[in-house]
Amino acid sequence: MQASIKFKLSLMMFLEFFVWGSWFVTLGTFLGSNLGASGTQLAAAFSTQSFGAIVAPFVIGLIADRYFNAERILAVLHLVGAILMYLMYQSGSFAEFYPFVFLYMMIYMPTLALVNSVSFNQMKDPSKEFSLIRVWGTIGWIAAGLLISYFFLWDSQSAIQGGMLRYTFLMSSISSLALGLFCFALPATPPKADKGENRSLGEILGLDALKLLKDKDFAIFFLSSVLICIPLAFYYQMANPFLAEVGLPNPTGKMTIGQASEVLFLLLMPFFFKKFGLKTTLIVGMLAWVLRYVFFAFGDAGSGAYLLLLGIALHGICYDFFFVSGQIYTDSKAGPRFKSAAQGLITLATYGIGMLVGFWVAGLVADHFSGPEGHNWTSIWLIPSSIAFVVTLIFAFFFKDRDFETAEAIRKAEKPSFKPQGG
Repeated sequence: MQASIKFKLSLMMFLEFFVWGSWFVTLGTFLGSNLGASGTQLAAAFSTQSFGAIVAPFVIGLIADRYFNAERILAVLHLVGAILMYLMYQSGSFAEFYPFVFLYMMIYMPTLALVNSVSFNQMKDPSKEFSLIRVWGTIGWIAAGLLISYFFLWDSQSAIQGGMLRYTFLMSSISSLALGLFCFALPATPPKADKGENRSLGEILGLDALKLLKDKDFAIFFLSSVLICIPLAFYYQMANPFLAEVGLPNPTGKMTIGQASEVLFLLLMPFFFKKFGLKTTLIVGMLAWVLRYVFFAFGDAGSGAYLLLLGIALHGICYDFFFVSGQIYTDSKAGPRFKSAAQGLITLATYGIGMLVGFWVAGLVADHFSGPEGHNWTSIWLIPSSIAFVVTLIFAFFFKDRDFETAEAIRKAEKPSFKPQGG
């Protein structure tokens, strides 16, 4: 790959996740502190991500793969997204804010697949080249969090009360505008599907892979993937408001420890995978969720701050050991014919259905344990910890697949062919 193209793709990935990380991490804190949103209203706002994940296959399958260049669609979506972000920046109430965030996530979530498509189109060996490009997305997310906490100081207690978190949407709007314009300079990525080719709705959504559920072990894995997304949703929706409310300094910046650990454990995972096998790796990933929320339940911003930081740092194990291992397992079980369909089905089930349910459960739990003096965070965090523990027991007891630990599977773990969505 030419150095100029590598630079363009790396900058694209950096901006793609800088745009998302600029506002998504602090969304719950902003809505609760500045727009007076309830737990169920927070759930509604975060659920737009799940609706976007459900809509994304239609955008890619019906439009991007058939009619227009991927980089041009990417440009238009981010330019429209810049306008919607600016409208969110100006919103003065949740009722005014919600339609804009809903529309924004409908157009942002498809861009996650589009940046992958643009990247893969320029690569001769994606298994070697993609990770070096994709890591700049994680760096972009980290950079956004560090700017919010340590440069602009928008997430300090006084700044939150003064409404400074509103500027995160302006930062995202400006960076989205820059990315939208930059996309016109990206390498051409023409549609690959024949315009006359008819694809069924089931094929577009990955539903053709449902026949894999006839395999008992894959069905257990599939069910566990959906259920473990319920505690995952608690983290995305409530971690930043929790850390801010208990008084941990620079909570957004400290949450970037999770993305740094994601990079670290992604590198360590193949060695763990090779030594202990699939089932143990998946179980360790699920148990990390249990432990993380126990740390959150009993940590505080004083002498217990180390528990909060450990809980954040576990994000790498939580995400990589379960979701990345799961993508590798899905790839191996699907076979050549259903690889794309199977990955699409897992994405729809987890980011779509699983997290949609999780966001609403988290909202109901937050409302139940809230009062005039704030939230009962110990009770709140013990609930997703308990859910993760039950899911782990179900998986450990019923999942019996011992045929997966093959040389080919280990090779794939060392050179992953999955398409990460973001941490």
